[in-house]
Amino acid sequence: VQLQASGGGLVQAGGSLRLSCTVSGRSDSRYGMGWFRQARGKEREFVAGISWTGRSTYYADSVKGRFTISKDNAKNTLSLQMNSLKPEDTAVYYCAWDTVAFRNIPTMSKVDYGSWGQGTQVTVSS
Repeated sequence: VQLQASGGGLVQAGGSLRLSCTVSGRSDSRYGMGWFRQARGKEREFVAGISWTGRSTYYADSVKGRFTISKDNAKNTLSLQMNSLKPEDTAVYYCAWDTVAFRNIPTMSKVDYGSWGQGTQVTVSS
């Protein structure tokens, strides 16, 4: 399984970006997915998660109301719409699979995710 995040870039504060995560080598809608980010010198942190059905989502407090996670099982893609971006959102963003099938409530724990893809850099200027 390979995951590839894309869509990052440089944006001014208040702007928007849409990240995409393409999954190859696997097509399995029984698993939820998530987005994490890692700023320079900091630990990787949870951003958003979505259940295997897509009906349940969970967000870190720092992005709640600004970011929206979604997935398209038919296209095998995961997305993260990021609005009202702030300089503190600057980080490398990663997508990953939940390792437990049929989890109805997304998990925010890093250890529950696997198959980490290559990240995409998001830089928000003030």
